[in-house]
Amino acid sequence: MSTGLHASAHSSALDQRARVLLKTLVERYIADGQPVGSRSLSKFSGLELSPATIRNVMSDLEDAGYIASPHTSAGRVPTPRGYRLFVDTLLAVQPLDRLDSIARDELSHHIGGQLTPDQPQRVISAAAGMLSQLSSFAGVVMSPRRASTFRHIEFLRLSDKRVLLIIVTPDGDVQNRILFTERVYSPAQLTESANFINEHFAGVDFVQIRSRVQAEMKQVREDILRLTAMAIAAGEEAITTSADQYVISGEKNLLGVSELSGD
Repeated sequence: MSTGLHASAHSSALDQRARVLLKTLVERYIADGQPVGSRSLSKFSGLELSPATIRNVMSDLEDAGYIASPHTSAGRVPTPRGYRLFVDTLLAVQPLDRLDSIARDELSHHIGGQLTPDQPQRVISAAAGMLSQLSSFAGVVMSPRRASTFRHIEFLRLSDKRVLLIIVTPDGDVQNRILFTERVYSPAQLTESANFINEHFAGVDFVQIRSRVQAEMKQVREDILRLTAMAIAAGEEAITTSADQYVISGEKNLLGVSELSGD
């Protein structure tokens, strides 16, 4: 976040023609994959500027760290800072109603028509795939951070010392974890333990549950206490391992980008 704020703060120092030329340079570089020269900027920017003026503005943008000059070419390429400024303040997002009808139908069919909110992972994967198809690049979607609480849990016996823990989050997402126990639990004991946890800890943060269980452990039966402790550990692991994950689709499209496939 600090990078975006940093770029936004400095973007106000750029005058309008510098912003237009930077935007044009980034767009041409994305389209062609080659360093962009003054002639291309003059042609595509729509500004009536002399070549000398364009070179001066490019020099200022380079000094500010928004563009760079490869040693092999007289043209310029965007730097990471230039890309960030482009995305934060210069990028014009195309309204959805201007997409062609086929793309709109595909979006509606694959994301809105077939999938439901109780299938978040499928929705995210479908969105990444659709972004890849529409852009002909890799589609990247960031998974939402998992909730640190649960709405409901269940224990399901798989074998003598294997128990399936089912965690249902407040938004309806489901996490499954297999617990390996030191003793055999009957179905009645598993049900009783799940009922105890749901009654006392539903909606409570897993870290807080751990503290409360430790404080109240003398009042809890040992079999319930052990299952509760395992459920807490598994719940915390589910949150940690799934946080800030990215779903990527269409990576092979990047092979069609000259500066990537040629390296």
